[in-house]
Amino acid sequence: MQELKSLIRSSVGLEEEDLQKILGHFTLKILQKSQLLLKRGQIASHYYFLNKGALRFFYNDDQELTAWIVQPGEFFAEISSLSPALPSRFNIEAVVDTELYCIHKSDMDLLYRQIPAWQEFGRKLWEGMAVRMISEIISFQTMTVEERYLAFLQKPGFMQFISVKQLASYLGITPNALSRIRKNLR
Repeated sequence: MQELKSLIRSSVGLEEEDLQKILGHFTLKILQKSQLLLKRGQIASHYYFLNKGALRFFYNDDQELTAWIVQPGEFFAEISSLSPALPSRFNIEAVVDTELYCIHKSDMDLLYRQIPAWQEFGRKLWEGMAVRMISEIISFQTMTVEERYLAFLQKPGFMQFISVKQLASYLGITPNALSRIRKNLR
């Protein structure tokens, strides 16, 4: 839980008593590779901090598409399901054996009301997530597939977690197209 403590401390100033109160609401969850954290159609009820491993958000319509990848040190939720209490459009799968800390939405809301610095933490967290999402959208609109692939390679650790098929779907291309790009860039 040290990584979670460090993230919180680096984001906001908290009294030790408040930090311990917050951490007391988190529980450890272990997922095996390929195990689902959330299944499409379920309603999300938790926020998560990814301590070890990796997760991907994906959906299956005509084909499986990876929409998001979560790495260690990230705080996340399936927010499009959690806040409006709607069925999730995504499956969230452990790409490798994974360790998370979970906090229920009702506990998060309670802590927001009780500890002003925790509300500030939440605001900063979601502002950072919005920036990441906007950057992803802009990259899809302004960069070539080759440029997106090269930018992806600059993200430390991503390649060790996901398969070529998952990376191709995240980039919005077929695995064969990704193989050609990788070959041309060598």
